[in-house]
Amino acid sequence: MLNSTQVSYFALVAYFDTGVFKYLYFMIVMALYVLIVCSNVLLIVVICVNRSLHEPMYLFLCSLFVNELCGSTGLFPSLLVQILSDIHTVSAPICFLQIYCIHFYGSVEIFTLCVMSYDRYLAICYPLQYNTLMTPSKVAGLTAFMWLYSVLATVVMMSLSVPLQLCGNTIHKVYCDNYSIVKLACSDTTVNNIYGIVYMFTVIVSLIILILCTYIKILKVCFSGSKQTRRKAVSTCTPHLASLLNFSFGAFFEIVQGRFNMTRVPNMVRIFLSLYWLACQPLFNPVVYGLNMTKIRIICKTLGKTV
Repeated sequence: MLNSTQVSYFALVAYFDTGVFKYLYFMIVMALYVLIVCSNVLLIVVICVNRSLHEPMYLFLCSLFVNELCGSTGLFPSLLVQILSDIHTVSAPICFLQIYCIHFYGSVEIFTLCVMSYDRYLAICYPLQYNTLMTPSKVAGLTAFMWLYSVLATVVMMSLSVPLQLCGNTIHKVYCDNYSIVKLACSDTTVNNIYGIVYMFTVIVSLIILILCTYIKILKVCFSGSKQTRRKAVSTCTPHLASLLNFSFGAFFEIVQGRFNMTRVPNMVRIFLSLYWLACQPLFNPVVYGLNMTKIRIICKTLGKTV
């Protein structure tokens, strides 16, 4: 029986030999990572520098873009190293660090999308009271809460997973995740499973219900309101809905893949879909919001002309 402190490395067995094509894959993944970093940093700077964008919606967007940098940085450096490596192993400390970054990213992402839906609900359903309902102090409080709560929730999860006694070191994925570690445990994982179920139903399900309720009320206002109200709702809610659906699709498959037998699904498809929520979402958000939010688009065009 091996204790987790005695496991010095984990083997990531989802990788396969790509021969000389590994350099091509490396360049593609590197280009994607650079594009993610540049696009998110650009929009963060645009929002921070322009006082006209210091509104609740854009400040929440800024928080979202910072989180995209955290999530992509938790994945891509390790992924790039593994693509060039002939032996696909990762040290235990780096593996647990990656688990922390990825799960922290997922928690902040769903919280941010929920807060943004609440913000849109107030802006569309209570336009006259919006400035009094969504004050700067409330924006700061909501942002601090979702980041600090995610830190706490992820620390608790890690404190339950790191001490587990492990009977192996093989992870059937291209990166480390918490459930893969729990499945390797030969000690009792009841507490881990209870915490996962409680977190799932008290936090994730609650946030999803809140998001659905806000959009049901937004739709009611749109159908009963004027054309201007409908136009405003479509322009501000479409990118948020697209981001929410994109993230939900990737996260759903990741949860399903970890808990069900997916051996009948081709390995390349499993790898692509397991990376989707970590690789596509950080690029999807800046592109969707950058193109659809009028103020951001105008400022970016102005910057492009001056450069």
